[in-house]
Amino acid sequence: MIEEPYRWVEAIATRRDYIEMQLATGSPVVAVGYVDGILLFTVGQQKLFEIYDRIALGAIGHPGDIERLRMAAIELASTEGFTRSAADVSLRRLAYYSLSPVMKNAFEQIYGAPFLARLLFVEIGATPADDLFLEVDYDGAIHLRSTNEGNRPFAVLAATKKSAEQMIEFLRKQFRVGKNLAETLDLALDSWLIGQLKADDAVPADDELRRQRSERLGNGTISAAVLERHANMAVRYRAVGASELAPLIAK
Repeated sequence: MIEEPYRWVEAIATRRDYIEMQLATGSPVVAVGYVDGILLFTVGQQKLFEIYDRIALGAIGHPGDIERLRMAAIELASTEGFTRSAADVSLRRLAYYSLSPVMKNAFEQIYGAPFLARLLFVEIGATPADDLFLEVDYDGAIHLRSTNEGNRPFAVLAATKKSAEQMIEFLRKQFRVGKNLAETLDLALDSWLIGQLKADDAVPADDELRRQRSERLGNGTISAAVLERHANMAVRYRAVGASELAPLIAK
């Protein structure tokens, strides 16, 4: 009986290593605030989704697990909006009291399957200071970035912790308030490229990043979406069109 807790801890450590290995090839996701709202950006299969009026999602992981979590988030947000009001739907409530406990429970029940997914939610507020960037990891851990608490308006998902750190450091240096969508798309792509570096690669200079764009993009399709801040719009989420993405490849 004394050995049981240690076996559980060992099983959890093994499970964590397994999940990290499964996520190691995921394409990074970048979320960055810009003058009119928030941009979500990635390359590859569709991993950007609208959840509710002011909330969107980007993800890394197994497509089936991402879909299950996406549908759960939509159902929870829709139920909250129906029973209360759309204004009462809160990203904090959605993450802290619904999604995080479900993912934590799945991770810790070692005889069941965990969720192979990392989630990045963004919620647009009435002003940039009210915007939220919230990450939920496969073990239910939550990382909240609130711009009214002095944090910069950006967040990332990456395949490894080191990749995420490099992307965040790059954004800290390069981010400037007041950029338009075209400039922010450019910044997001460079940040995505940083996330594709190998563990021992140094962060390249701007000229080298430009040179690597076509090489690292390969046959991948750029996927981008925005939450727009205009108060008179019922739908805040829209996919960024091909014409808006075209200049990224041309540079």
